[in-house]
Amino acid sequence: MKFMENLHSDNFFDSFLSLTAAFILGSLIGFERQYRQRTAGLRTNVLVALGAAIFVDIAITLNGADGAVRVIAYVVSGIGFLGAGVIMREEGNIQGLNTAATLWCSAAVGAAAGADLIIEAFLAAGFILAANTLLRPIGHAIDRWPLDDDAEVLNVIYIICGRQFSKEVMDKLHELLALYNYPPQDVDVEPFGEEDVEIAAALIATSIDSIHTKEIIQLLNDMPEVRHAYWDKNSMA
Repeated sequence: MKFMENLHSDNFFDSFLSLTAAFILGSLIGFERQYRQRTAGLRTNVLVALGAAIFVDIAITLNGADGAVRVIAYVVSGIGFLGAGVIMREEGNIQGLNTAATLWCSAAVGAAAGADLIIEAFLAAGFILAANTLLRPIGHAIDRWPLDDDAEVLNVIYIICGRQFSKEVMDKLHELLALYNYPPQDVDVEPFGEEDVEIAAALIATSIDSIHTKEIIQLLNDMPEVRHAYWDKNSMA
């Protein structure tokens, strides 16, 4: 039977090790995404890493290194369609690019694990986690630098709400900012206590009408899901 021919203890252990590594590393990457409440979180990153590892492992078993190379090429291109699904365009702003890139990297980690490059897979996962955590404050700091010699003003809306209401509140925030023609440059969601999250929408603008500011904050505070909303304005000259 073909099944008995393929059933070797060495092959089974090799596949088990590859899939275990892909599961662990995909979980580490996905945990960071889930913690920040991104669209593609823990399970999505694990499944992407596992899927890539499974395909590459099957290719190696059936056709050796040549088969693995061909499958990896398809993984690299195919994962782009999945990544496109998490990219959203709202009022001229594109969101989800970092999440899509993380999924692409998760697939690379899984492919490395499936190809028995376990050390390389762990090394790649470490760099991915570093990019999503260590570089995060650096990126925010760069975003807040003035673009020229003229004074810039950083305006940030902060909203505290229940974790379960974060999507509804963010939708309302985007609706209000679009209504007043103040599209956000960056929106972050961070845990705030055990049950709440803090939503921070950053804008860089030279002038914002204070009347509009008060109206936006008032409308947000009127929402029963919002515990507190306020506007912070700092000069960046």
